[in-house]
Order: sequence, then C-alpha cells, then structure tokens
Amino acid sequence: MNFLAHLYLSGNDEKLITGNFIGDYVKGRNFLKYPGRIREGIILHRRIDSFTDGHARFREVKKLFRSDFGLYSGVVTDLIFDHLLASAWDVYHPLILRRFAQKIHAVLLSHLFYLPQRVQVFLPVLIKNRRLESYARQEGMQQSLEIMSRYTSLPEKSALAVEILNQNSDFIRHHFTLFMNDIIGFVETESGIIVQKPENTKK
Repeated sequence: MNFLAHLYLSGNDEKLITGNFIGDYVKGRNFLKYPGRIREGIILHRRIDSFTDGHARFREVKKLFRSDFGLYSGVVTDLIFDHLLASAWDVYHPLILRRFAQKIHAVLLSHLFYLPQRVQVFLPVLIKNRRLESYARQEGMQQSLEIMSRYTSLPEKSALAVEILNQNSDFIRHHFTLFMNDIIGFVETESGIIVQKPENTKK
C-alpha cells in the first residue's frame, strides 16, 4: 500500500501514524532505535506490506501491470489502490480527505524529530503539493508515477498505467473493495487498531 492507505490504517495514535509513515525508510533492525509506539508503527507498516503482497486480490490486479512494469507492477498497483481509496474516501473515513490530510500534516510536523532525513526533505513538498489529496484524481496518481520514474527505475509509462486502469476499471475496483475489507479486518484483529469509519465517528 502507498502513503494514504498506510496512514488510514494507523487509526488515531499520532506516534503509530508517524511510525507507519516512515516505515519504508527504516531498514532492517534500525526500527529498534525508535521508541515505543513509533517502533510499533514501523512494524505495522511492514505487516501491512506483507499482508498486501500476499493477498490474492492484490496479486490479481498486479498481474495487469506485470508485462509493462515488471518488478514495479506492485508499486503501480499500490498507487492505484491509493487512488481508489482517495476517490471513494467518504465510504471509508468520517472526515473529508482535505481535513484528514491537514490532520496528518500536523501530526508529522509535530514529530519531525523522528523522521529520517530523507523524509524530512520531501515532507514539505508533499504538504505543499497536497499529495495525499491529489490521489483522488487520476491526474494526481499519474503525476506521482511520473515523479517516481524520475528517481527510480520505474518505467516511464504513467499514461499507460492510467489506460490499463480505465480499461479494467470494474475488475480493479471489485478486487480493491474486497481487499480493503480484508486488510481493515486484519489490522483491527491483529494489531488492535480501531480504523475510523463513517458510521462510528462523527465529522
């Protein structure tokens, strides 16, 4: 899963949110250097990634992108799932996406000390460009893929990724919805996190 889904699955604990956000940037046993709930957030990030990579629904969608994106087909699928989450945000969370993003920005800025240097560098850009909100639009998702292709070996085929999404929209959305039900259940059951939903939290 990408940034938005990881943050959504963190519940309300600010340190857990921070740890989950930086999970990709803390390698190996370096998570042991972090205190309590931030460490747990990093572990949660890894568990979410492991659950996602092994999930049949995610893997079925990933197959659609394998021939064009190879080893990066999972990365593309992660971003597409973030797009689908953002575009149906009112189904999953009681706050509108902009308010949720503002809340997350405040949490991360207040825990700046714990962010790895690389994250401290890109966080202001993420906030300025409203990256979390941009996932709700296909153009925002495509822009994220274009940015990634500049700094990684991700094939420069962002328009093709959008085309594949549109050609297989019903199939992908169906698998995404079932996957989200499963991963929410996994996080709540295995980690004791209460994932906010429209029916149990007021706006």
